[in-house]
Amino acid sequence: MLKPDLFIKNTDNKGRGVFTRAAITIDTVIEIAPVIVMNKEDRVHLDKTLLHDYIFEWGTQKDKCCMALGYIPMYNHSYKSNCEYFMDFEKAVIAVKTVRNVKKGEELTINYNGDWNDPAKLWFDVIK
Repeated sequence: MLKPDLFIKNTDNKGRGVFTRAAITIDTVIEIAPVIVMNKEDRVHLDKTLLHDYIFEWGTQKDKCCMALGYIPMYNHSYKSNCEYFMDFEKAVIAVKTVRNVKKGEELTINYNGDWNDPAKLWFDVIK
């Protein structure tokens, strides 16, 4: 499921991102996407490729990883994101929901820490 008003375009400084053609209200599920689940051995190989930046830790023990389909890999990070994501390990899907009202034309972002307002520095900010 993908909200029809979503689209991908280039941002000023983060590459491509997900945007909306219409305003979206708080607590709206905007996407539910299937994932491809892989084991920890696969993760070792993926970490040596560009896909490292697009995979998610997976499972209750975080002992697996997954590649999400749909627009999920294209959401850019924000420490104060306007969306959050939820993992359903049984159904093997990731859902994205708004955490505040979003304006028409606004970029939709998630916090890569998993919690929409978690300020913990991520790998790409730590190495700067």
